[in-house]
Amino acid sequence: MLGRMMDNYYYGKSGKGDFRKEDLPKNRWELFWSTLRTRLSALCRLNLMYAVVWLPAMLVILISFVGTVNNLGTIMAARDGTLTRMVEEGKAEYTEEGIALMKEIDAGEYLNSSILRALLILIPCIAITGPATAGVSYVTRNWARDEHAFIWTDFKDAVKENWKQGLLFSVITALLPALVFVAWRFYGQMAARQPVMMIPQMLVVMIAVVWALCATYFYPLMVTYQLNARGVMRNGILMGIARLPMSIGIRLLHCVPAAIGFALCYFWNPLIGALLLFAYYLLIGFALSRFVSASYTNAVFDRYLNPRIEGAKINQGLREAEDDGDDDDGDEDAEPERNAGQN
Repeated sequence: MLGRMMDNYYYGKSGKGDFRKEDLPKNRWELFWSTLRTRLSALCRLNLMYAVVWLPAMLVILISFVGTVNNLGTIMAARDGTLTRMVEEGKAEYTEEGIALMKEIDAGEYLNSSILRALLILIPCIAITGPATAGVSYVTRNWARDEHAFIWTDFKDAVKENWKQGLLFSVITALLPALVFVAWRFYGQMAARQPVMMIPQMLVVMIAVVWALCATYFYPLMVTYQLNARGVMRNGILMGIARLPMSIGIRLLHCVPAAIGFALCYFWNPLIGALLLFAYYLLIGFALSRFVSASYTNAVFDRYLNPRIEGAKINQGLREAEDDGDDDDGDEDAEPERNAGQN
């Protein structure tokens, strides 16, 4: 019964094209906006399903952020005398001993310990998202090419097919922030005495940056080509480096909502800003991010991989030159991908 309910809610209408042949987009930019308009409500439904696996991580981040900000505010208030005045006015309840202890806390050390604690708690929360990310990547990849995909069934099939690789990459992604943070602090403390230790400190940061940039390609590769984990990682890293400016741009684009949320927290209200950011990702943020990545990686795969694969289709969702007699309809980057080894 549960399966039928999920099918009834998440199935779309098959056999109904989004465009007539002559109305197909001419380039990637038109394709992105056309498919986004068509799939916007479906992205919200897909996101509600995907957000379930991200909910633990979202709660950890929200609670850790709000708690750390409040505690740091209390520490600073104790140092400048504000907390003492609030106690005298009856606006806060602290003993003199408690205020004295708050004054002794090093704000920098407290912040570092809070970040590390949150990163450690996030490890299992992020690790469990990999299989679901593979499923969402498959659905959004099809939508970005203007292909049909059933939200629930295709998601479920992609999870079943790619859960091992998805789990492997999500575990690495979950471990990396905590390891990098610990290594950065460790080598930073050593560099204060031995400047040469700045070299491994920078190498640690470089590893994290490279992984973050190449992560854009891992899951689309996983659900599109018959590759083992080593092949997915190798091709993802090669593409991340080959398309370095665009890889950086896509990663920064994904950071825009978080940057806006943190700006609201800093300039307005920490709790309201965090809740607004939470609501955005709960409603559409995760699925929209995957859809943007899929639209971009479709073009990259078309340029670097699909021409090398016999039988691979390109320009899916775009108007072909022979359709309108124009030999130059799309730009060089606007040749979508299709593979001969698709799941």
